[in-house]
Amino acid sequence: MTVGNGNGAGPSVPGFGDRLVRAVADRNSQIVLGIDPDPARLWPAAVESTSEARARLAWTLSDAEGAAGDVGGAAGSAPAAPGVIARLESAAAVLAHCLALIDAAGPACVAVKPQLACFERLGAPGWLALEHVCAHARANGLLVLADGKRGDVPVTAAAYGQALVGDTPSPFGSVPGLEADAFTANPLLGRDALEPLVKAARARSAGVYVLVRTSNPGAADLLDARLETGERLWERLATLVHELGKGGGELADVGAVTGATEPEHLARLRELMPRTPFLLPGIGAQGGEVGALAPAFAPGRAGGLVTASRSIANAHEQIGGPPPEAARAQAERLRQQAWDLG
Repeated sequence: MTVGNGNGAGPSVPGFGDRLVRAVADRNSQIVLGIDPDPARLWPAAVESTSEARARLAWTLSDAEGAAGDVGGAAGSAPAAPGVIARLESAAAVLAHCLALIDAAGPACVAVKPQLACFERLGAPGWLALEHVCAHARANGLLVLADGKRGDVPVTAAAYGQALVGDTPSPFGSVPGLEADAFTANPLLGRDALEPLVKAARARSAGVYVLVRTSNPGAADLLDARLETGERLWERLATLVHELGKGGGELADVGAVTGATEPEHLARLRELMPRTPFLLPGIGAQGGEVGALAPAFAPGRAGGLVTASRSIANAHEQIGGPPPEAARAQAERLRQQAWDLG
């Protein structure tokens, strides 16, 4: 990930909006590969060949253990925590599945979007698997959008920012975070809770995608509610996102999550956020259609990123054939559909 200087000094560093425009042009794609691994629903061939994934996790754990010994001295062997073997084996299978998915569908995509909860539920081995997934995606030329929908009071928001894109100072040196190129954020705690996240991202030339009008049916319960001003809540959030965004190029560095399942809102969203990059979840399994998303691309091809998860990973269940080939075909089909919208 390109690192900014954080204070405006020194040579100019492209902001996230500029990086996104360049990546979309280089990859000829606006498709984001959602990575939401379900340990009970992995590609069989990947589960049957987890040796490389297991070795990756073991090497990372061994390196960490060795480093801890160098810092604090040997402390003796401690018994394994209950469930650690099950977590490690599950994380290895998940990692093998995700690596195979990236290899299959990644060439048709511009980014991956790992759902953090799908890895966090496996404990420490799950987070290690996530780090290896992100590294593999970057090695394949893909941006990494960490989907955690973080949002908390300012001091905690700053910690979330360090965890996802920055470094954490410590007595033992700087601790690197996930080094994502962007992440999702929940705005419902207000501007002061968003600002530390935006600051952390901006210092690393990363981006923040703020939830504005999400793809789930229950979003209407709150986000469509009318405020005293007469505007809907998502319209107020859109105005906030527009105000937070910076960048002198085609796109701002603060984006919006705008669900593809409610395309009738896209024209108004684009009116309120003319230079904001949109992240468009809900294609495929949730019922969204690429052809309805044209307003998202008004600022240019990078103005909208179309994200698909289950419809790519589970494409073999619909069209048959080996999972990697079906995923590759589905990702390419979506890429062409989105690209044809201009």
